[in-house]
Amino acid sequence: MTIFLLTGDSSGFPPPRLADPSGLLAVGGDLTVDRLVTAYQSGIFPWFSEGEPVLWWSPDPRLVLYPNEIKISASLRRVINKRMFSVRFDTAFRDVITACATARRKGEGGTWITGGMIEAYCGLHEAGLAHSVEAWVGEELAGGLYGVAMGRCFFGESMFTRASNAAKVALVHLTAFLNSNGFQLIDCQTTTANLVRFGAREISRRRFLSELTTAVAMPSIPGPWRFDPGSNRE
Repeated sequence: MTIFLLTGDSSGFPPPRLADPSGLLAVGGDLTVDRLVTAYQSGIFPWFSEGEPVLWWSPDPRLVLYPNEIKISASLRRVINKRMFSVRFDTAFRDVITACATARRKGEGGTWITGGMIEAYCGLHEAGLAHSVEAWVGEELAGGLYGVAMGRCFFGESMFTRASNAAKVALVHLTAFLNSNGFQLIDCQTTTANLVRFGAREISRRRFLSELTTAVAMPSIPGPWRFDPGSNRE
């Protein structure tokens, strides 16, 4: 199985169908805005550990969440209705991605959100392409998530929580926002039990790439995004 070596001469990628069985497609290159844009539009994302070269992935199957298919448990709905958290978009992107990088996760010895990744995605945020969704208690950041948006596809990257249900509340509000703005899908990349409980499901890479092509061809909503809590109540 061939793993392709990228250089700094071009931001292009080999076809995702050539990825190995684990989803690994290519190694090397950089994290410039142009290369990241090309990657996401092609159904490819970076995922690697500190000290490694950049690794580029396009797994098969792919986990996706369609915004109109989200499942909200009765207990989470009660939390939302109590308004324990205020939700904001794009007001603390660097804080959110840094919190995701330092969050302790069961079964993981370290983080894949390296310092270089933080700076690269902050660059995407400054370009209006990466977004944070934040759950606040007063002026304390209690949880949230971040990802990349192109056309009408949102590529979820990571989430963190410092207070029970904070990240889940952020996800529910993000999904409501995306649904109300005609987004076609949320790319969840790889399968986790938590996202499956929210209604995410696996589809083939071929189907994902077909739906992605349609979604990214639609007009984008440039950042910063603004959230109207009155239009996204559960």
